[in-house]
Amino acid sequence: MDAIDSMLITHLQGHGRESWARLGELTGLTGPAVAERVRRLEEAGTIRRFAALVDPAAVDAGLTAFVAVTLEGSASRAGFLSRIEALDEVQECHHVAGDDDYLLKLRCRDTLALDRLLSRDLKGVRGVTRTRTTIVLRTAKETTMVPVSRVEVAA
Repeated sequence: MDAIDSMLITHLQGHGRESWARLGELTGLTGPAVAERVRRLEEAGTIRRFAALVDPAAVDAGLTAFVAVTLEGSASRAGFLSRIEALDEVQECHHVAGDDDYLLKLRCRDTLALDRLLSRDLKGVRGVTRTRTTIVLRTAKETTMVPVSRVEVAA
């Protein structure tokens, strides 16, 4: 990855619908050359996909919660992960070090929906021994931007 790739990735994270022509202006390349670079970044898996960022409150998913999950043992992992993958409310699932096994980020309508999700969909999974839930009151920062190391161009 060179400096132009870094610039493209950084810009596309905030402006995913930018035209090839505009990206060309920013990088000093032609639109087709930029399109080819972005295609290669996608094929390499550097850019995984493009998506719309939706306001959760606008689609009735205004409650955010983090749930720490402890499993009985490693034999429970596959079933747990399969169940998590099927739940639209689970936005993120991280295997973590420490007292817990996984940390989940959930979005749902309200506390009743959260109760259902915890009681039926998480605690009901074989091997889940404990959950600890933290409800978000207000979000000060949330981003999809990944820090991209800048590759310097030699003069």
